Amino acid sequence: MTSLRYISTRQGSRPPVERLTFEEVMLAGLARDGGLYVPESWPTLSRTDIAALRGLSYVELATRIIAPFVGDTFDAVTLARLVREAYAGFDDTDVVKLKPLPVDDLYVLELFHGPTFAFKDVALQLLGRMLDTLLKRSGRHARIVGATSGDTGSAAIEAVRDRAAIDIFMLHPRGRVSEVQRRQMTTVLAPNVHNIAIEGTFDDCQDLAKACFNDLPFRDRHCLTAVNSINFARVMAQIVYYFDAALKLGAPDRPVSFCVPTGNFGNIYAGYAARAMGLPIERLLIASNSNDILTRFIDSGEQRLSGVTPTFSPSMDIQVSSNFERFLFDLFDRDGRALAAAMEDFRATGAMKVTAAQLARTRQTFDAGRLDDAGTLRAIAEAERETGELLDPHTAVAYAVARQKRGDRKVPMVVLSTAHPAKFPDAVRQATGEAPPLPARLADLATRPERYEVLPNDISALKRLIDGVSVFA
Repeated sequence: MTSLRYISTRQGSRPPVERLTFEEVMLAGLARDGGLYVPESWPTLSRTDIAALRGLSYVELATRIIAPFVGDTFDAVTLARLVREAYAGFDDTDVVKLKPLPVDDLYVLELFHGPTFAFKDVALQLLGRMLDTLLKRSGRHARIVGATSGDTGSAAIEAVRDRAAIDIFMLHPRGRVSEVQRRQMTTVLAPNVHNIAIEGTFDDCQDLAKACFNDLPFRDRHCLTAVNSINFARVMAQIVYYFDAALKLGAPDRPVSFCVPTGNFGNIYAGYAARAMGLPIERLLIASNSNDILTRFIDSGEQRLSGVTPTFSPSMDIQVSSNFERFLFDLFDRDGRALAAAMEDFRATGAMKVTAAQLARTRQTFDAGRLDDAGTLRAIAEAERETGELLDPHTAVAYAVARQKRGDRKVPMVVLSTAHPAKFPDAVRQATGEAPPLPARLADLATRPERYEVLPNDISALKRLIDGVSVFA
């Protein structure tokens, strides 16, 4: 199979212009010019092609959707094995579960049946195996440096723990993730796992991780790679569940809309990618909490930074949504130099304005809504009362926004449910009066010993720590 090539969203802003294979993109994570990798062109499926996917198991569907993206990096037998192994440990045999709700003709797509009970498992259980396979094949060792607003960290750690070819350094904002989220990371005592609590916000953590990649000698010395959503392999694996849900609801003969709790824009960007591949998605709804930079962009055409407000939905407490750059690349007609200049100006001034025509193009695909903490608690309580479903606070934000922006009831609206409610017991208790019990495999989480470092928001301190850790073998 001929491999797709991947290009940077800032292609041409710094020589040389790169056209990378999937293997090169997966190992690189962030582009050397500071941009994010995207396919040079999207693989497309006709209505006939999509119809032929009906009735496939999730593993079979994932193998079909992913194959064009990986090209000849993995042969067909190896790819099928990696996909099968990735999802063998999920609690639900369907991997993800689509459930109808008895209000506003909504559906909920449960994405939290993996080992850490968050949607990140769907991509990271596969990505970890792919990365390990590539490294062993070439005899190399890599170091992952990543930032998490809550769920990416535990899912990434679970995917690569005890793998001799990989060390992982995961940054989280100290005191700004739930206790369950933190303990899922910090109680993993594997020798290749290094948890770091940063005195700052998620955006600070993300900036530190990117700074490590942008220091090219440091990056090369440690063979850095990424497993958060700056790595396109994450997006690729998430495209699959949009196809899975749409097929179950009648695609390609029937369009479908999705409402996605959105922080770093990776999850909803996967829906954008599915649409670009030919899946009939009518609308993609961005559901924001009080940190609503993306909703304000849809309203006004301007991204403007403000302070990060801690909320009951901490994985969305973000102002700089990294993956939004991938969408902006298309909005700027794939002009990497123009986008690089705009992104540098955004970082310098804290604001970016698009043209009226660009905003109109954006609104052809995306709509958006927001919900504050009080509304989140109401949404959790209302969903339990009216549907019998207990939602985590992130899903509750999307549930409320989907009802606000319901639109044409002939078009199914799917709410993406991104985490098990037991990961956020405080918010659920405030909303319903009772905390959900932890799943059996997390029942002793509160008593497990923790191990993590606390660092200031300082790149020199982070680099010293990474330099001082011996390679795990």
